[in-house]
Formats: sequence, structure tokens, C-alpha cells
Amino acid sequence: MTISIIGAGPGGLTCARILQKHGIPVTVYDRDPHPQARNQGGTLDLRADDGQVALREAGLLAEFFALARPEGQEMRKLDPLGRLLEHHVPTEGEMFKPEIDRGQLRGLLLDSLEPGTVHWGRTLDRVEAPGRLRFTDGTTVETDLVIGADGAWSRVRPAVSPAVPEYAGITFLEAWFDDVENAHPELAELVGQGGAMAADGDRCLFAQRNSGDHIRVYIIQRLPSDWIGSDPEIRGRLLDAFSGWSPTMLRMITDNDGPYVDRPLYVLPVPHTWEHTPGVTLLGDAAHLMPPLGVGANLAMLDACDLALALAGSASVGEAVRAYEAIMLPRSEEVARQLENGAAGLLELD
Repeated sequence: MTISIIGAGPGGLTCARILQKHGIPVTVYDRDPHPQARNQGGTLDLRADDGQVALREAGLLAEFFALARPEGQEMRKLDPLGRLLEHHVPTEGEMFKPEIDRGQLRGLLLDSLEPGTVHWGRTLDRVEAPGRLRFTDGTTVETDLVIGADGAWSRVRPAVSPAVPEYAGITFLEAWFDDVENAHPELAELVGQGGAMAADGDRCLFAQRNSGDHIRVYIIQRLPSDWIGSDPEIRGRLLDAFSGWSPTMLRMITDNDGPYVDRPLYVLPVPHTWEHTPGVTLLGDAAHLMPPLGVGANLAMLDACDLALALAGSASVGEAVRAYEAIMLPRSEEVARQLENGAAGLLELD
């Protein structure tokens, strides 16, 4: 069989790795011109009951633990004045959901693949017909199965479903801080080794420790998707919105290194299902885009594991995809219903 994966994120690369472990040839296509073309984002907590299951099947669990930060499981809940309300400190040996930077995870998975597996700088235009991919450079590829692991704005999804992401009504504005122990010691102390969050019912600040002495802060508000526009006074608007918060907490807004990055949240309708389509399937955000509440990468990797194992253990591609979708679709629907409107819950006091 010939298998083509669109998207070299955690899900797509995990699927490719497990397929290769079972001797199944696979090609991954990604629009990035090279692996270092863009920052891969913040940190992920990979959980023992999904993300780590996939890494174990991929034969990479020991390598993951060597890179992961178990101390990143620390979590602090603060009030808008910076007073500690709740504090989870991981116990010695606790490894239920250690943190790893997205870039480190991607590097681990890429290094595990056979040379030449990922074809960089290949942007899919559409699935032209069952078994035929058309890329934006005009080239086509014939394949027995195309796996859409290409995220929220998947180019593969239209081959199985008319669904498109919808704005969730919540926006994350990302700010980052470098060399925090020296340049931002008060923030480093406030956040600790994991994450810290505070909310007042209408807005939230969520800070997340990354490796390399970095912290990312997400400024979360309920606003229109185009609220930021080209406003040069964005910092002033933020300070007005958070006017009742303490100066210590406001450093998360004012002392960042570099520009803000606007990240409005989009989700797929719940439930998002489709009738089996020969030669095409989806995994991860392409299949079930949900609020960023710690499940996205974990579910994508578990999807990838289930699909790869189904392909390795079935008599045909069609049989494998049907078996995979029979597991993945009900699971993702259940989780999506649990998390529906969950992003708005980040704004709440409790």
C-alpha cells in the first residue's frame, strides 16, 4: 500500500513513525519549507493515558522522558492581585503529564523517521479524487490512502466533510518572555516551574513555563475575532481591560519581549462526524478541533497510534480505516462534548 500523510505535526509524525516500525512505507508532505521555518509554539503536557501510549507504541517513550520536564506539572491558581489560591506541586516520580516543548517533541519524532520521509515545501491544494492529491505547485501524487493531519484549516477535510471551523468567541493573545530568571525574576517566581493562571470572570492570564528559561503568557478575553486590527495602542487597551489587577500581574501584559501574537480560537461543530470515504481519513485537529485545554496533541497522537496499528493489522486499507474511524469518531465526540464552551470556562473565577 502507498500512504500519504498531510502535515508534519505531532499526529502526522507519530503515525508515520509507527507505520515505519511495522514496515509500512509512508510519505509525509508539509507546507513548511524546512523543519525550522517557524516557531512550533509553547509546551505540551503529554498524558499517560493517550500521548504517552502513542509514544510507547512508537518506541520513543524513554527518549521522551529524557527531554520532558516533570516539574512542569506544577500548577498555581492566583487571584487578580497575585495571591495564591491553589497550588499543585507534583510528587517525586509523578509522570502522569510531564511537559515538553512542541519543538522538542517534533524534533524527537522527526529524528526517528527514515531519511526522506518528510517532503518539505509541499502545500496541498486539494484531494482531487480518491487516491489523487493535487499540490499548489501543480504536481499530483497517486496514493492508496491520504491521511489529513493538517490541523484546523485542513485541505483534506473537504474530501470527507463540509464542516469548517467556527470562532469560539474567545481570543488568546500570546506574549513571551526570555531569560526570565535574570530579566523577569518576579514573573519567574510568580509562575514557578509549571503554569499559573488567574481570572476575574471576564478575562484571564495564563502563564506557562517553557524550557530554555522562557515563559509564554496567554491573555484571554471574550472579544470579536477581529478585535485587534492594526491598533498601535493595543497595550493601552489591555491595561484598561485589566485595570483592577495588581502591578505584579500586569507585568504579564507590559514586560513581554517582542510583539504580541493574536490567536483567536476556532472549533469544529460538535459532533463532527462523516460517512466513510474510501481512500481518505483524518486525525487530530483536522478531525476534531477543540478548545486548547490539554487534549489536542494528546488526542492527535492517540488517533495516529490507533490508525497506524489498524493499517498494520488489517487485510486492506478500507478495513483498517473503518476500524479506526469506529474508535476515533465516538471518542472524539465524547471529548468534544465535555469540552464544548470549555474555553469560556477559563474566564471564570472557580
